[in-house]
Amino acid sequence: MAFIDSVLGDFFWRALIGGLGVALVAGPLGCFVVWRRMAYFGDTLAHSALLGIALGFLLQLPLNLTIAGTCVALALILVVLARSRTLATDTLLGILAHSALAIGLVTLSFMPEVRVDLSGYLFGDLLAMSRDDLAWIYGGAAVILALLFKLWRGLLMATIHEELARVEGFPVERLRLLLMLMFSLVIAVAMKIVGVLLITALLIIPAATARRLARTPEHMVLLAVVLGMVSVAGGLSLSWYGDSPAGPSVVVTAFGLFLLVYGMVRRPHS
Repeated sequence: MAFIDSVLGDFFWRALIGGLGVALVAGPLGCFVVWRRMAYFGDTLAHSALLGIALGFLLQLPLNLTIAGTCVALALILVVLARSRTLATDTLLGILAHSALAIGLVTLSFMPEVRVDLSGYLFGDLLAMSRDDLAWIYGGAAVILALLFKLWRGLLMATIHEELARVEGFPVERLRLLLMLMFSLVIAVAMKIVGVLLITALLIIPAATARRLARTPEHMVLLAVVLGMVSVAGGLSLSWYGDSPAGPSVVVTAFGLFLLVYGMVRRPHS
């Protein structure tokens, strides 16, 4: 117990433990982002996180809760608007992303008594990780991983061939909505690590790197988790020894691994 208290009392180890927890859940979800080509959707939810921050300060509620709630609300709005088919999905995503970001900034401007360091939210504040943040990260990760384990076959089938999944009896629309809700939760837990502007990068880059090496979907998920964890550990080390910002350093490390793998490894044949 004394050892655990000692580890959790050191900001570097708290940052590492929190970052590894995010990588654990960002890996499998990042694979679905790559497979489904949902990068722009991830950006939209990430931009909406700033509105969640503003609402948290306005309503004096926990920021993680308001960020998750805002992301979920935006995902539901997108589903409703997409069903009307009056606008293309990418157009809707662009409208919602920038509108949520602008509303969040305007809301913060009307609260002069609240002094907010936006750089910490935009680019992450990994070295300020608290025990409460760790509880939020690992609690959210446990929920997401449990859902993925239970829904894996249906999510994978709907990703590979949506019409065949319908024929097989999988609730495709419900699975899509649940996947969006899981994205919302992971963005809320990952914001502390890399910030609003870089969350999608942490989802996509390890998964895209793993795709070059993997032979099966499950293998790709495992590799994405490992590469994400290596990126977190490497980024934190770069930040510690090079005095660089922690969140961007994690993404730079992930990008370095991506270049290394794509430059040296041929795509395996299935």
